[in-house]
Amino acid sequence: MHQFYAAPHSLYSAKARCYLRKQGIAYREVMPTDARFEQHIVPRIGRGIIPVLETVDGQIIQDTVDIIDHFEARGVRYPAYPSGPRQRVLALLIEYYASLPMLRPAMHYRWSFFAQQERFIRDAFVAGSGAQAAEKIMGRMASYLPALGVSEATIPLIEASHERLLDILEAHFAEHPYLFGGRPSIGDYGLIGPLFAHLGRDPVPEQIMKQRAPKVFRWVERMNAGDLDSPEFPAAGDDFLADDAIPATLEPLLRLIAEEVFPELDDCLAFLDQWVEREQPQDGDPVAREAHQRRLGGVQTRFRGAPVQAGVQPYMIYLLRRVDHFIAGLDAPGRQAVEDYLQAFGLARLRVGSRGYSVGRRNNIEVWEISGR
Repeated sequence: MHQFYAAPHSLYSAKARCYLRKQGIAYREVMPTDARFEQHIVPRIGRGIIPVLETVDGQIIQDTVDIIDHFEARGVRYPAYPSGPRQRVLALLIEYYASLPMLRPAMHYRWSFFAQQERFIRDAFVAGSGAQAAEKIMGRMASYLPALGVSEATIPLIEASHERLLDILEAHFAEHPYLFGGRPSIGDYGLIGPLFAHLGRDPVPEQIMKQRAPKVFRWVERMNAGDLDSPEFPAAGDDFLADDAIPATLEPLLRLIAEEVFPELDDCLAFLDQWVEREQPQDGDPVAREAHQRRLGGVQTRFRGAPVQAGVQPYMIYLLRRVDHFIAGLDAPGRQAVEDYLQAFGLARLRVGSRGYSVGRRNNIEVWEISGR
């Protein structure tokens, strides 16, 4: 049986766990306090991070994308990647949005409201890390808020944005069980990370979700089920919508993403362009000197008009480059149709484009991929 090293309160663990459940993949979940994790897994991957999957044949896979793609390549009952070009690209973009930009509300609602939900959060971290380590980890997590752009000036904007997201998804899940029809896509698996582990489980945001968006909470339940769990939608079937259809109820979400990710994404990419030009990394070099380091620095940017400090994670290129790779594989008419669709919603700038470098993953860490030098 596969061993899944994870924790209930971990955002990225939720993404991979829901996938394993939906596909009927047999696994045993193991807390990172388990001695084998420290003695066997951490030395193999070079850092203490979850989730990690140890397969039945001893392969170690870290990162939700790599875990999901490992099983997708071997065949599963509900493949997560739509074959329709527009559905596929939008699912990948939603995965990116959920994985990085949504860290801001997820971390805000956990740590800005710590006093109101301390007993619940402390219990989760003690169970996942042990009493002594929990204090240090909680302190470190809370200290990330400034780098995520959480401040007195932005908190009202973050909360208004989260409420708007709930309203948009509430309208969508009133008509569809998942983002693109009868089965979850990679976009659904991306969203479940923050919308379950932080925003649908911690007491303060969970109550907001239940009271403001009960159908979103129902989707959270559905995503955690071991089957499609959609009795409210008897005609939905078990596949994505036919003919690459995009529900009209998703269009407000696409506009919201475009409003939320810029200009921060532009500023972060400009930072990375300058960093690569200055540091001249070689192909295959780790993106950071320390294995546990996820940020290379910070930029002064804006979130919904308010000035913020934002950390720069090269991992964003790893996620967004998946969109570029897929679009590049389309024929000319298909490529133009997708690009026109993205342009209509202000999402075309999410393409990373040709920069002379990219970010990949080798041996469970992010590395630079350098071309044209």
